[in-house]
Amino acid sequence: MVDVQPHAEHPAHLGPCQRRQEIGSLAEFDQAAASGSLAGYRLRSLDLTTRTFALLATDTTDSVFLGCEMEPDAAAKVRASGALIFPPVPGLPFDPYHRTLYAPGDLFSGLLEAGYDATPDARTYRWFQETKAAGEVVASMLRSIHDDAISDALDDHLAGARVVGILGGHAVARGSDAYVGAARLGRRLSRDGLTVATGGGPGAMEAANLGAYTAPHDDAALDEALELLSKTPHFRPSVTDWARTAVEVLRSRPNGGPSVAMPTWFYGHEPPNAFATHIAKYFVNALREEGLLARANAGVVFLPGAAGTVQEVFDAATLNYYRPHGEPTPMVLVNRRHWTEALPAWPLLRTLATGHPMAAKIALVDSVDDAPAALARLAAEGKDADGRS
Repeated sequence: MVDVQPHAEHPAHLGPCQRRQEIGSLAEFDQAAASGSLAGYRLRSLDLTTRTFALLATDTTDSVFLGCEMEPDAAAKVRASGALIFPPVPGLPFDPYHRTLYAPGDLFSGLLEAGYDATPDARTYRWFQETKAAGEVVASMLRSIHDDAISDALDDHLAGARVVGILGGHAVARGSDAYVGAARLGRRLSRDGLTVATGGGPGAMEAANLGAYTAPHDDAALDEALELLSKTPHFRPSVTDWARTAVEVLRSRPNGGPSVAMPTWFYGHEPPNAFATHIAKYFVNALREEGLLARANAGVVFLPGAAGTVQEVFDAATLNYYRPHGEPTPMVLVNRRHWTEALPAWPLLRTLATGHPMAAKIALVDSVDDAPAALARLAAEGKDADGRS
């Protein structure tokens, strides 16, 4: 088992106008059942075999039981009341009713003993590939339920946080200048009080999560981590070696700073990185892409990348362009040559923004060192009519 920090628990209950109230522990169940009504609740992954009397005596109208175990008499009564029961599914490498975000140890369990192929993350990817190819309807339903649960958990975790997205190329090698720059950016923004959120993969995304993880420690912690990680620059040819090096860093510097990662099994051939303390891993890539950008309320920094990063630039631009309420969120593109010559997204973005409120919320900077100030300027002022940095 990977030795990392456990999940922080977050309030499960939201107002009834926001979404169905949730119960995720027996203590919460007992409290609600004592009132005489579980009507309208969503109960997730509970062993209720010792709560048969409470289920028989309590109103369960319109409740939803996700992955809960019950005695037959209790299950029959619950169904008769109009509740929905989604039973536990044996043999899956993941819990479709997952109530919290993943920790690295949840996805990388068994890595040190048996290698990456034996981990829940790798086994879930194989299951996804097999069931997707077969077109199984039940598997598709389970994936949808899982992703909905992850979105709920992500909203709970980020409630009230100032979130900054950092996106960039997955091919950035550990030990490269680009990797070091992304790590220092993650550390700086985390120390500024922002919650760093990335796409959760290797490369620039891993570096940004690493920077946030080392933020509470002295500066030497990041330097030491970078030196150790440089021994395995890529996840190919061995994901196991790549991930084990990350675990060495975690063990050498426990109790790192928090950050969020949002990887996907759609691109499961790329492993998630182990430096985000909270991982929202999805099956559906579109939910993950738009979900990250929509939650980045403090802005997004786009480091050099290829097709995926270009897509994310214009996904963010679309959200900003058609945002029905509130101001657009800042977008900072890093590396002038990359975004004006190699992949000239900046001229198109600037043209698109002309005459639109979004124009005051975009900037192009030369290096990662300039990105934090650009973010702060766009957030505080947003007055530059043509969007130039």
